[in-house]
Amino acid sequence: MRKYQSFRVFKEKISFLIDRKALAVVVLLLFVMAGVFIFSTGTGEMKISPINVVKVFFGGGTDMEQLVVQSFRLPRIIVSLMVGIGLAVAGGILQGIIRNPLASPDILGITGGASVAVVGFLAIFSDESNSLTVSIQWLPVAAFAGATIIAFLVYFLSWKDGVSPIRLVLIGIGLYSLMKALTTLMMLLGPIYQASQANIWITGTVYGSNWSNVAILVPWILILCVVAFILARNINIQELGDDIATGVGSNVQRYRFLLLMVSTALIGGSVAFAGGIGFVGLMAPHMARRLVGSSFGALLPASALIGGILVMIADLIGRTLFSPLEIPAGVFTASIGAPYFIYLLFKTRNG
Repeated sequence: MRKYQSFRVFKEKISFLIDRKALAVVVLLLFVMAGVFIFSTGTGEMKISPINVVKVFFGGGTDMEQLVVQSFRLPRIIVSLMVGIGLAVAGGILQGIIRNPLASPDILGITGGASVAVVGFLAIFSDESNSLTVSIQWLPVAAFAGATIIAFLVYFLSWKDGVSPIRLVLIGIGLYSLMKALTTLMMLLGPIYQASQANIWITGTVYGSNWSNVAILVPWILILCVVAFILARNINIQELGDDIATGVGSNVQRYRFLLLMVSTALIGGSVAFAGGIGFVGLMAPHMARRLVGSSFGALLPASALIGGILVMIADLIGRTLFSPLEIPAGVFTASIGAPYFIYLLFKTRNG
């Protein structure tokens, strides 16, 4: 009997792996992601064919192609991919633990906390000559610190014999509004150049990404995603409700806190290097759910791939459609995400 129960638990843990449809979708998304990655790398003022892009990846191509690909395009495309993965997985986690299909990284005020920290950083460390008195490289640290502080604040303000999803949402929305008001106030009181810098960051852009950003962001996002995939079964259990989850032996509050911290770390790392790119954490899990179902073992990997694809495409459009002007990637994710959010509201209302 014990062996049968152990086998059943093991089967539940790997059920998404033996779901052929979900596996096929994830493999297809991997190929789409690779295609977008190669196409984006070869597209710009200097066109490079996909074959030559692949040659550059393996050390071939001309010196000019190697310079353009390795020094200018690859870092920002890799950052775009990682940011999309991080925001999408974080959004999927939040939708699971809050049990609300409209949940996103913005709803808990976490990105708002990062925005306040960035604007405050620019205000405190800028002098009258419009230059920063400390290195701009500390900006991601400020963003991550702001996101983390707000996440802890949301959690502890929501605590009352445990943390319920509805309290998380209500406290998060309240803090988001407060953070937005503080951000606007600091931008109005500060110099015009500071407001311009802050506004570009808040909109969301990967412009200026370099290999140092890649070296920090890639391991950060990938390790946290592995942790999220391991915890995916606990998200499925939490969607059943606190009483049922407790009844089957899950420590609801411990896992809810752990999942919230993983989500916060993914959001903080993403917004630290790309700003407040919106709606990816909302759209990607919904698209993935329509493709692979609601089991988070398959939903999170599919969301990660879709999120990476969305941000890479948004950045590609932003740097090529209005060339030589650079349009922040967040403009295009918002232009898609806002109508999609309205659609989800009507769909949820009708349901």
